[in-house]
Amino acid sequence: MSEDLWSAQDTTPAEIEAALRELEMKRAAEHQGYVPARVLNLVAIVDREWRGEIANRLDSVGRYHASRTVLCTVEPGRKTLDATAMLAYDVEPAPGCVAVCRERVNIEMGPEHLPGLDTIVDPILLSDVITVVWSPHGHPQAVDALLDLAHVVLTDSVAEPDAHEALTRVGRLCDKVYVVDLAWLRSTPWRERVAATFDPPQWLPELRRINGVSVRHGPESEAAAVLFCGWLASRLGWDPGSMVARGDTLEGHARGKRQEVTLRLESVRQDVPGLAGVTISTADGMEISLDRGPGGLAAHRKDSKGNESRWTILGASRGEGGILGEGVRQALLRDPTYQPALGAARTMLG
Repeated sequence: MSEDLWSAQDTTPAEIEAALRELEMKRAAEHQGYVPARVLNLVAIVDREWRGEIANRLDSVGRYHASRTVLCTVEPGRKTLDATAMLAYDVEPAPGCVAVCRERVNIEMGPEHLPGLDTIVDPILLSDVITVVWSPHGHPQAVDALLDLAHVVLTDSVAEPDAHEALTRVGRLCDKVYVVDLAWLRSTPWRERVAATFDPPQWLPELRRINGVSVRHGPESEAAAVLFCGWLASRLGWDPGSMVARGDTLEGHARGKRQEVTLRLESVRQDVPGLAGVTISTADGMEISLDRGPGGLAAHRKDSKGNESRWTILGASRGEGGILGEGVRQALLRDPTYQPALGAARTMLG
């Protein structure tokens, strides 16, 4: 990739927008094959000390880069706006081909700018495309300020210290915008594999006989675990009850159509966020377990006669870079299963 760069101190949103237009016009004048991307805006609000980490995560999203990324870097004590605008593009396109250009703007600002962040960001956003807001370091007042401009809020429920407060906040956001939750996306491989386990005709009736679900999760990923249980409850028509904390576990019950289902969430040591393992048992004695392992998920199934089988599901995890890229992609889609799972999860957390 090559880059065209502009920077200024003590600048204004109007000057930043004019600089972006000038960069685009200059590049187009040099070669007609350079085409600016016009699909999606991404506004990220980050703390200055973690800006490099977030920039690296954004660089690792693969083909799911936003058309225009506005990185709002918050620095305590700052009173003015400093900005850098960058136009990134592939090397000169071959004859008859095009090279897509993407834009990234970094605006350094202070906490006092956040309540009025919409007035700063609005002139810089591309019009007539989806706008995604992501605030990985909190700053809920900044997200609230942008809700009238945003179509999608990208969040991560496991980043909050309290799962109940995190999911309550997400529920309120869902009343105003579409929400993409990275905690939910991390469980996608687990949900896909569990659903696939019960797909064969001989296993499908076992869905109605599930009487126990145990979810093992990282220390900070309680929200991901309860969302997984919420997904099962919402898809299978269970009526969930409130869960009770016992040490590092949450225990509760849900009423199925045929029997009561015991739910257990257990915190275990794990270096990455998300789920560590899932075990589902049925009244007939069948049990299926998935556990995180090298290269994928280690699967273990025991049928009602005691016969056991083990196998490895390769490549089940996308990694954190892949999760963020999938979050950006999901902003262009709609997942009808998340909000029902969220509602059930909030009931479980009381």
